[in-house]
This record gives sequence, structure tokens and C-alpha cells, in this order.
Amino acid sequence: MTGDKRVAERSDPRRVTLQVIAERLEVSTATVSLALRDSPVVAEATREKVQSLARDLGYVYNRSAASLRTARTNMIAVGFHDITNPFFAELLVAIEESIYASGRTVLLATYGENLVRQDKVLRTLREYRPDGMILCAAGGTSQPDMRLLMGAGIAIVQLVREMVTDVDFVGIDDRAAAREATEHLIDLGHRRIASIAGLEGIPTARARRAGWRDALEARGIPVDPALIHEGLTTREVGYEAIRHLLTLPDPPTAAVCFNDLAAFGTMLGLRQHGLEPGRDFSVIGCDDIREAALWSPALTTINNRQEQLGAEAARVLEERIANPGAPVQRVLLRPRFVVRGTTAPPRVRPA
Repeated sequence: MTGDKRVAERSDPRRVTLQVIAERLEVSTATVSLALRDSPVVAEATREKVQSLARDLGYVYNRSAASLRTARTNMIAVGFHDITNPFFAELLVAIEESIYASGRTVLLATYGENLVRQDKVLRTLREYRPDGMILCAAGGTSQPDMRLLMGAGIAIVQLVREMVTDVDFVGIDDRAAAREATEHLIDLGHRRIASIAGLEGIPTARARRAGWRDALEARGIPVDPALIHEGLTTREVGYEAIRHLLTLPDPPTAAVCFNDLAAFGTMLGLRQHGLEPGRDFSVIGCDDIREAALWSPALTTINNRQEQLGAEAARVLEERIANPGAPVQRVLLRPRFVVRGTTAPPRVRPA
């Protein structure tokens, strides 16, 4: 190869092909293609030579062309309604670790609780032809919404929120978790126990509130609608909820919050009223994000096993990609209740 031709290739990566790299290294184009995909079939020394020369020449692997040949893009789409909540960030890390181990790349999209935005985002993701999707869908997502994706031949796993029953799902037993948390407060002597945050249109909120009701009814404690405060699962909602609940004629002495963020807001609201969490008022969160153990007092909460959830979602998706016609899987993990410093007997026990 002449010097002028080499300079031209380096200045214009579009002229660099697999054939060029193969000729330079005196190997086959098939070997070059496998080496650029990190295939273990090619010896490590050869892979390094191929990849090094490709970088020097500015070669860019044409993944779209490769996907046409293999019918695989080696991309997995992850759609979350909320990535600002550390719970979902921790889930994403667990998913990525499992997905990357299988040689795939993750595409992330978020859409809030907005169905119109979700539809637009998922349509765009579908155009990239990912091999599969892991979705925590926006509230109100319907079966036709899911059918749109399934009709495109994309494998789907629902994560945390189960919107439809005929699509693979990986989640936790939210009802059992909330029941256990409420029973803990009842055993401590609480009878006025609030349920803070969560919207009725969200499956997880319905399940956790049902668990709260189960525990109260099983112990013969009336369910008081005044102690239910619906809302988004944020610090702000927790803060406003407790401020309102403390103004009731017969205020609660404890609260089960939808998640840790709402619990943190509740704790801040209590302190605004001169009340100390874990001494004057008991608070339980849900998720056990890393921040929960750092508060003072540390938050009593429900550990939702984020690492295992993410790994299970990746596993189920890989199985669905490999066998599209397999029976639907429903994986339900049992969460772990973690007692820390924000729960205690009520200071004045009810008669």
C-alpha cells in the first residue's frame, strides 16, 4: 500500500473497510469482523492487533449493517418512569452489569408518569430495533400500549410495575412488604398509622396500600380514610402529607410511606413541628436506598433487593429473546424488612 493511500484512509475513515484492515494484517475479513466484536473465537493477540489498527485508521464498526446480517443489534432498551429516584439508579446499575456481561449495550430512556411522552419515547426506541426491553411503565399504561411493542417482535420484561398479566414480570411482593411493616408498628403499640404517598393508578401503590389495610383489619383496627395521603412519591409529598396529618383532630402516631424519599420528607416535616422521628413519631420507608442508613436516626425500611431485581430482569429478558414462544414468567421476590432507628412505641399508648 502506498503512503498516499494510507494517509487518505487515516483522514477519511469512511474509506477504511474490513478488507483494508484484513490486508494490512494478512488475515481474513471474517477474523477482522469477529475481532472487532470481541469474539473469544479470535486469539487475544490478534484481537488486540485488529482493534489497535482499527483505532489508528479511525475505523467505525457498522453495527447497523452487522445487525442486518445477524438479526440482532446486541442492544437492550431500558425504560424507566423516573431515574431521579436512587432506587431506579441502583436498579439500572444491576441491569447494566448483567447485560454487559452478555455482550450487549444498554439504551436508557425516561418519560415520567406521562403516557404521551412514554409512547413517543418507546416508539423511538423501537426504531433502533433493540433485542429486548426492560420497562417500568408510566401509570395507566394499557395492554394496547404493550401490544404495540410486542407486535414489533421485541422481547419485553416488566420491572417493578406489572401493567399487564401476559408479559414477563419481575418485581417484589409489595403487599406482603407493606403488611409486615404495618404489623411491626402495631406490635409496637401504634393504632393510628398513616399511609403516605402513592397514586391509586399505580399497581405498586395499590398493592402496598392493600398490605397496610390487611394488617390493620387483621388486628381489628378500623381503616380511617383520613390517614391515607395520596400523591407522588417524593420528599415534597412526604413533607406536605405529615404537615396535614398532624393537624387532624386525632393525628397518627406512625406512618408507612410508599418509598424512602417520601419517608425522608416525612422526617423533615416532623422536625418542622418539633417532633423527632423514632422518638415522638414512627416512620417506615420502602426501597432501602443507600441514603436510608445515613440519616439520623437511620430509616427503618423495606429492602427491595435492587441488585437481585435487576439481575433477574436481565435473566428473564435473555431467556425471552432466546425463546420467544416460552410461557410467560412472573418472578416475585420477597423483600426484607430492615429495622433501624425511626420506629419505637408511641410515647403515649392509646387506651
